[in-house]
Amino acid sequence: MKIVRTDSELRTPNLDAALKAAGHDLVLLPDGISEDVLLEATRDADLILMCYTPITQQVIENAPQLKGIVKYGVGIDAIDIPAAIKAGIAVVNVPEYAEETVAEGAFALLIALAKKLTALNTHMSSQGWAWPEPRWLGSDIASKTVGIIGLGKIGRSMARMAGLGFRAKVIAYSPHTSAEEMAALGVTKVEHLQDLMAQSDFVTIHAVLNDDTRGMIGEAELQAMKPSAFLINVSRGAIVDEAALVQAIREGRIAGAGLDVFSQEPLTRTGHLMSALYDHPNVILSPHLTFYTEDAMQRLEEETLARCHEVLEGRDVLIKSHDPRLRAQTKGVVFAD
Repeated sequence: MKIVRTDSELRTPNLDAALKAAGHDLVLLPDGISEDVLLEATRDADLILMCYTPITQQVIENAPQLKGIVKYGVGIDAIDIPAAIKAGIAVVNVPEYAEETVAEGAFALLIALAKKLTALNTHMSSQGWAWPEPRWLGSDIASKTVGIIGLGKIGRSMARMAGLGFRAKVIAYSPHTSAEEMAALGVTKVEHLQDLMAQSDFVTIHAVLNDDTRGMIGEAELQAMKPSAFLINVSRGAIVDEAALVQAIREGRIAGAGLDVFSQEPLTRTGHLMSALYDHPNVILSPHLTFYTEDAMQRLEEETLARCHEVLEGRDVLIKSHDPRLRAQTKGVVFAD
């Protein structure tokens, strides 16, 4: 069967080799291709593997042989799921390969911001040494308040690291998680987002991107933050009003940010909404790679291959995610508890 894998810059050598060894025709497409190129490549495809490239209604309707769309990753906002459901095409993601990995990445950003590690490293590289003067004063994490937006699996890992690991006070805004469930995790529930922003010394975002969360961190939420507080985003760039964030950082209304995701990727040094944050001493820009470890990639390839076999062999596809957009499927899928 014909399989099209987009975003081939993200290398999955074991997955690719296994699909070819099974006799399938595997076509690799790079990131950033036009929809016309994608339409031509997928018109006779049986399976699409995607990571970032949008799979639109037109792509789905133009592929009459298509049996499934596998997102080798977590976020599904680039797939027109209603169009896939209408066409009877199974859509599945791989939600469990990097929860701990991404939380570790987020916490690494938090530590680096608190201790001014990147600014110190830059100064050391150019000057050779740094004396203890006020501009290098860092912050403890113990006894500070870490506010988590979205207490899913990654958010819960982050809560454990901050609370049990670093003795921070952990609060969370997660409308679909009860106060009792949070309390069992050592987390205090906050009912209103702006209250979390106002109370936190570190705000870390772990929500999925959907119609409810797009742009949820806007001017008002940033205004509510302490001038000494940091914002960390390893989820999706579009959850934050990026223009408002740039303005808040440039005006010193928040202390800084650690960002692994952007509404438009890749980030560029010029001509991008976020370009002004390059070289800012209190901002860390990471190229959407907090998930990218040897261990996580091995898990990703194994899980993706299992979902591919299910699609290509005509079996029900295992949906491990609890995202209601995927749980709306009624044909060709089976749901994990």
